[in-house]
Amino acid sequence: MNIQKNNNIGELVALDYRAASVFKKYGIDFCCQGSRTIEDACVAKELDSDSVVTDLNSINQETSGATIDYNSWPIDLLADYIEKKHHRYVEDTTKEIKPYLEKLCRVHGMRHPELFEINEHFIASAYELAMHMKKEELVLFPFVRQMAKAKHDKTEISVPHFGTVENPIQMMMNEHTTEGDRFRKIEVLSNNYEAPHDACNTYRVTLALLKEFEADLHLHIHLENNILFPKAIELEKQLVNA
Repeated sequence: MNIQKNNNIGELVALDYRAASVFKKYGIDFCCQGSRTIEDACVAKELDSDSVVTDLNSINQETSGATIDYNSWPIDLLADYIEKKHHRYVEDTTKEIKPYLEKLCRVHGMRHPELFEINEHFIASAYELAMHMKKEELVLFPFVRQMAKAKHDKTEISVPHFGTVENPIQMMMNEHTTEGDRFRKIEVLSNNYEAPHDACNTYRVTLALLKEFEADLHLHIHLENNILFPKAIELEKQLVNA
């Protein structure tokens, strides 16, 4: 595939997740704002689109057995994977990061007041993500599985109480944007997760965990916004028109 400036960012990452590393390198949001073209994203950030395209085509020519083709997975398998892998990660890592941030605020807050703001953003994100994931687990994902079963069994589906799958999906995407914005603020406040010269080991570990948390969140959102959600919308249309 020869990548061009007018290619959709989210679709490229859906086809090959290695493209995410290139977009990350240039500071281009491939999850929450993945619906843009490469050209549009580069214009917005005043980047050289030719350099971005060159890097993308470079990795596109490489082969990697470790690349996971999420785009080929059945829709119900992808929902299961997101719930068991990424939802559990958020739940477990949130419990680990919270006490670390509280300790850093107590010990280093006077010299690094930005820690208080980082802590506020993370607490808000942890709370909102917990509510967000419950809505997916109790409402959206069960319907995704129902649609997958209906397609397999060649049966009809009843109209859900939320009308169409596009309604909860739009809500989830709006919430993804909010959390993506929060972590961009954390990234800036933490100087791109760079520990200051007087940082203790706990400080360094906490920033490393926050950086890892953001990276996992990017993949999490990408799998939903760019793969699961479009497939769910298309599957619903197929079932309704069958």
